[in-house]
Amino acid sequence: MEATMKAVGRPMMPTKLPSARPPAAALVRVSRSFPSVLALEEVTLTVANGDFVSIMGPSGSGKSTLLNILGLLDRPTAGHYCLGGIDTGKLTERNRSLLRGTMLGFVFQAFHLLQRLSVLENVMLGMAYSGIDRRERIRRAGHALAQVAMSHLAASYPRTLSGGERQRVAIARALAGRPEILLADEPTGNLDGANAAGILEVLSGLNQCGLTIILVTHDPSVAACASKRVAMREGRLEQVT
Repeated sequence: MEATMKAVGRPMMPTKLPSARPPAAALVRVSRSFPSVLALEEVTLTVANGDFVSIMGPSGSGKSTLLNILGLLDRPTAGHYCLGGIDTGKLTERNRSLLRGTMLGFVFQAFHLLQRLSVLENVMLGMAYSGIDRRERIRRAGHALAQVAMSHLAASYPRTLSGGERQRVAIARALAGRPEILLADEPTGNLDGANAAGILEVLSGLNQCGLTIILVTHDPSVAACASKRVAMREGRLEQVT
């Protein structure tokens, strides 16, 4: 039977969940194959609530494929993925999209800010299809900017900002949706050392406040900032520390 939706827009499992809070994310023997390559091979990984996890590996190691599955942007070829206790393999595409919008926030290397919109408007944009009224979207966007120390630039435009400031705005946009997990794909990749350190400080502060963060990077110094580090090679988990 197709999974039904709760009033808050989050899919329900057909069976009753245990009373203990489930892990933020749990993959069991997850594989992902494409016509010419096996991108992931039997990956098993548990991310507890409040974890700060870095996934590191060279180009082609499978880390981006793994992040796409964690973010419900792709489906595994084999294995099981539960997000917040919900078996995502049993969900329709519509319910996967709803779950992605309510539980996950995304931060990308390239910022993806709209130049014609102000900082505040860019942060509000992440809630455009949430059904939240404009006044509440403004309030949430303002709070998210305060979390990343960008309130003073709310009326500015992306073209006037430094790379580090743009990434802070991108983080605020993700936070405005109040995600339970923040997925960051090479968030320091376009930044110099000083700005990268500032972004890592922001992420660490958010994690200390209880936000679960999963970060993909090729940089060992960035990966070292996480409390749990996952090394990947040729589609397999090589080490978890």
